[in-house]
Amino acid sequence: MNSGDGTAGGNFSYTITARAATGRAHCARIETPHGCIETPNFIFCATHGAIKSATMAHVKDVGAQIILGNTYHLWLQPGYELVAKHGGLHRFVGWDGPMLTDCGGFQIFSLAYGRVVDEIKGKAHRSDFQKSLLKVTEDGALFRSHIDGSQRFMTPEKSIEIQQNLGADLVLTLDECAPTHFSKNETAASMHRSHRWETRSLNYFQEHFDDRQRLYGIVQGGEFEDLRRESIDYINESPFFGQAIGGSLGVDKQQMYDLVDFVMKGLKERPTHFLGIGGLRDILEGVNAGIDTFDCVHPTRIARHACALIAKPEAEYAKEHLNLKNARYREDMNPIDTDCDCYTCKNFTRAYLHHLFKAREGTGGLLLTIHNARFMVRWMQSIREAIKGGRWEVFYKEHCGM
Repeated sequence: MNSGDGTAGGNFSYTITARAATGRAHCARIETPHGCIETPNFIFCATHGAIKSATMAHVKDVGAQIILGNTYHLWLQPGYELVAKHGGLHRFVGWDGPMLTDCGGFQIFSLAYGRVVDEIKGKAHRSDFQKSLLKVTEDGALFRSHIDGSQRFMTPEKSIEIQQNLGADLVLTLDECAPTHFSKNETAASMHRSHRWETRSLNYFQEHFDDRQRLYGIVQGGEFEDLRRESIDYINESPFFGQAIGGSLGVDKQQMYDLVDFVMKGLKERPTHFLGIGGLRDILEGVNAGIDTFDCVHPTRIARHACALIAKPEAEYAKEHLNLKNARYREDMNPIDTDCDCYTCKNFTRAYLHHLFKAREGTGGLLLTIHNARFMVRWMQSIREAIKGGRWEVFYKEHCGM
């Protein structure tokens, strides 16, 4: 294979291993030089080259197969040149499994469009980041570092150069992430610029191709189906190894689910990633639409705030987690989840975890990070088992109401 196109070559391949009886849910294997990713799967975010409140050994012990590094943040600190001196991000952070890096576009544009973060990920925006994007031109995006105020210029070529120095197995093209409050004309202009940037990313990637990495294109187009259709056509016609769904996807969950289903119906069957999504219901809907991988900081972020993921919360809880700071857990002698086999659940009670957070002991964040990471691994395993066992339709209906 030449220039990194297609779905196989070098130590890379993508193979469907099982399909649901109806619909597009499936299991697959993505082979990389650093190992295999069984899909559907969840990618844990090592934004700054670290899993917050845990080590790579913890993440590996819970069964995680792949992590993600953040191109924008690693460029600003410590710098991709230093990472390259270590032999790449794998050696720098102590992870020997598959790895993905994003393009940095989401971070850059969320600095200017604060609502993007709320619309895509449902998270509060840090107001001190706003107005850091200084100018967007055809060449790239000029922004100010939130660390030291220095000006940086991100281009498609620079994004790929950084990612090739970081050395992740799977890398993404640079795109512009437009918010929902953009008009259709503004969204269309942003999408077309993204396509031109993606072509430049692809060209640079091919010119410097050494068979250690594979490139994903990104579908844009906002909430407009005709624009998404145009972006689908662009991605389908381009020689990417994989593809990702990016950009704002509507004003509510149902619109997001409908739009993702629409996009997946049009895309070629190759590795497909859903950027920034980690809710249990959101993952179910994505898998049902045919998506392979997901990433989000949600499991580790809520762990640091005393929240433990659980598939079937107590009846009075509508969310997907328990808040162990609540007084009701002060004398609760049960583990977080009697069915969970993680280190935390096998050794500690809810009462002890409640105590740790009340006492502001950092150990609490570590123990809940271990549990939440293991929960996500087990959750994705249960999804794969349901598909392989011919039970996906039943599993989906049983859990999509959570």
